[in-house]
Amino acid sequence: MAGEDKNRDRAFVASGDELAALLHHPDADVLLALLDNPSLEETQLCMLLERKNLPGEILEEVARRKPLLKNYRVKKALAFHPRTPRLVTLRLLRDLYLMDLVQLTLLPGIPTELKRNAEDQLASRLPQLPLGHKITLARRGPARLVGALLAEGHAQIVTIALDNAYLTEAQVLKVLSREKIPPGVVRTISQHRKWSISYNVRLALVRHPLSPLATVLAYLPELTVSDLRELASPGIVSESLRKYLQAEVQRRIRAGEKSARKDDTPGPAAASNKD
Repeated sequence: MAGEDKNRDRAFVASGDELAALLHHPDADVLLALLDNPSLEETQLCMLLERKNLPGEILEEVARRKPLLKNYRVKKALAFHPRTPRLVTLRLLRDLYLMDLVQLTLLPGIPTELKRNAEDQLASRLPQLPLGHKITLARRGPARLVGALLAEGHAQIVTIALDNAYLTEAQVLKVLSREKIPPGVVRTISQHRKWSISYNVRLALVRHPLSPLATVLAYLPELTVSDLRELASPGIVSESLRKYLQAEVQRRIRAGEKSARKDDTPGPAAASNKD
């Protein structure tokens, strides 16, 4: 006990190497005392906040001290710490820089609520972002934000967004569910090496009114008869495309009947035995 009291007392006044050593002390009281040490600098405080085993009460105390939060590095370190109280992190999100928010959304194990909130912060900034930032976000951002950028349809962004490793099929389908998107978005998706071979994406492209007719017709032979029939229902696609869909259904039916008749025809051996 006396040793801990001594360490706590030293933490108030330590400097140099002694202060640096106390940053790794396991006792919370010692670390709390360090926060009141006038020699504690920004770099040292950030080193303290890098400790993954840091007691939660230290993080809460740092968050309570507004003078400390005036420093952006401290604010970022606190927001990124896995033990920072949820409400504290939520409050800090609105102050983080763009790419720091992106980095936060991509952290493994980030709670869903925090991830969603960070993405909301990013989405709210999209209209005001310069093109260069949007390109960076399209290249490295999370799926939900990349989908939003894809829907904007900027010529310099669409291909980059489609190549984003975090982009999901669900986000591509969400974009294709919108009728009012730039035609270039639909065309580029239909030509993309990854997304153009997805069955669900092809189905969405056939349904979309802006899809090139040649592309749609090339997809029809690969769609199931049930999907073709559903798409051929009134009001889903244009009447001209609907005729192509109905024709493809009839072609499949005839091909199936022809195949069935062929299977029922006796082979030469069977005919010989019958004679």
